[in-house]
Amino acid sequence: MKIIVDAFGGDNAPLEIIKGCAMAVEKFEDVEIILTGDEETIRKVAEENEISLDRIEIVHAPDVIEMSDHPTELMKSKKNSSMAVGLRLLAGDGGDAMISAGSTGAMLTGATLIVKRIKGVKRPALAPVMPNADGKFMLIDCGANADCRPEMLVQFAHMGSVYMKNVLGVENPRVGLANIGTEETKGDELRKATYALLKDEPNINFIGNFETRDIAEGGADVVVADGFTGNIILKTYEGVASMLSSKFKGVFKKNILNKLGAAVMLKDLNAIKKSMDHNEYGGAPFLGVKKPVFKAHGSSKAITICNAIRLTREFVASDVIGKIAEDISVNADKADE
Repeated sequence: MKIIVDAFGGDNAPLEIIKGCAMAVEKFEDVEIILTGDEETIRKVAEENEISLDRIEIVHAPDVIEMSDHPTELMKSKKNSSMAVGLRLLAGDGGDAMISAGSTGAMLTGATLIVKRIKGVKRPALAPVMPNADGKFMLIDCGANADCRPEMLVQFAHMGSVYMKNVLGVENPRVGLANIGTEETKGDELRKATYALLKDEPNINFIGNFETRDIAEGGADVVVADGFTGNIILKTYEGVASMLSSKFKGVFKKNILNKLGAAVMLKDLNAIKKSMDHNEYGGAPFLGVKKPVFKAHGSSKAITICNAIRLTREFVASDVIGKIAEDISVNADKADE
């Protein structure tokens, strides 16, 4: 399996990206990496840090798409950037999937215009898997589409359900609609219209409106939202987790008794910390694109990239795209009847 990785995407590129790729090829025997970016720099960084490039191919790309660049520059002045070159490789069957920790907007633009959408998909959605009291859930969309129509949110529900069933093994994923109350009449026109459509969808296990305060407690395997709402949920989730982690550290370092208590609970505390760490989840797929495209966190470290490669590997092996295409086609045919 060949996975293309943007060597110059993210705050810690290229060192952490290269390190993460080296970790992944050592861990997964069936994975080969194609790094896109300035070849001389990649080789220099690898040599200076004693990183093996075994089973890592380099495709030269002299430019970098910066966070400050407008996303459409990927198709214009930055068409020779590491991200654009990688996406064109993917579109031309030069690899099985692609990962980047670079600009989300540019990645979405490239995924849509270069790799292109699955037939029938109205908009690709960014869909991270996140921790909750049950274990994990998918939030879809979390930033790709700020303005949505009800039928788009219904497609998000279908795509999220396919992913959770085929990648994470959830037999009948429970789908909740992020809203300000549980009653059917709650929310704005988008939420009301989406609710009406979802409750009549025969292939969706729709459990109704889902208040955002209940997301962390569990109860839903897929939480559907427009990209604006979903991004607020995501950033709030990350911020609260970071704040709580900092508070706990302060408590346990307060005095000797607290330090002794922390030592006793160290294993359990580390397990909780690990479950809340975005680095453990690697990245989020753009669901609805013809080929696997994953967006890693902008602050990705080597372990994040390695986990993103693991997640991408599972995604490819599960043929999620084929199953989404089939699901979208079947439901489109039913809508036409």
